[in-house]
Amino acid sequence: MDRRRVTPRPQARGPRLDLDDVVYGIHAVDEALVAGEPLKRIHVGDERKRDPALRNLLERAREAGVTVRFENRGFFASFPYKAHQSVVAFGEPFAYITIEEAIALRPQATPGLWVILDHVTDPHNVGAIIRSAECAGATALILPDRRSAGVNGTVRKAAAGAAAALPIARVANVGNAIRTMKKARIWVAGAALGEGSVPYTQADFNRDLAIVIGAEGAGIAQLVRKECDYLVEIPLAGQVGSLNASVAAGILLFEAVRQRTAR
Repeated sequence: MDRRRVTPRPQARGPRLDLDDVVYGIHAVDEALVAGEPLKRIHVGDERKRDPALRNLLERAREAGVTVRFENRGFFASFPYKAHQSVVAFGEPFAYITIEEAIALRPQATPGLWVILDHVTDPHNVGAIIRSAECAGATALILPDRRSAGVNGTVRKAAAGAAAALPIARVANVGNAIRTMKKARIWVAGAALGEGSVPYTQADFNRDLAIVIGAEGAGIAQLVRKECDYLVEIPLAGQVGSLNASVAAGILLFEAVRQRTAR
């Protein structure tokens, strides 16, 4: 009997995926096309070739010159996100801007509106906040490069195309970013419950303003809280102690819209 060690032949693997530049799901990919995101290619399951729900998406891809490849089930079996609906697109790495560029986008005719995320780690919340910010006409969004969800596939799916339309800056330190904005005469309001906070409807949002949204559960960090010009809270009537971060962001953003429209 030959007892020599036999090196096993490596098993075939699925395609290597760069998940930093991916958009997945029918609606997310379609919204990315509508928003003009620079997609390299779109992979669609063979079983969806004649799916009426994909007609507009495939037509938009053709008009944009984006390659569409039809794949068997093995391709999608290697994909870690389960809500892909057999539609996956790959684009360019997300193009972040600097804090200085975000400030330079300040509009001339109306007050600017920025959103700062203080270590919001849930990508669904980050995506939802990006979508709300873009819908509210925000100038830009700022997030830290550590202990925070970046603009990945899940964020893009939750943002439903808004990540392509809203400028997003990534910074090393939220406190330093706030100080930079204050030097540029931008007011900073932190969303925080408790002592020192005023009801959001009583705060002045009709000015160049950055709204700070804190992490799920923990809220904004104490050091960041001290850097804010003032704190605002959303009064709660139930027994749960806090709102979801994306819900709170939406309420505050559209309060700013209301005040500016009313005046």
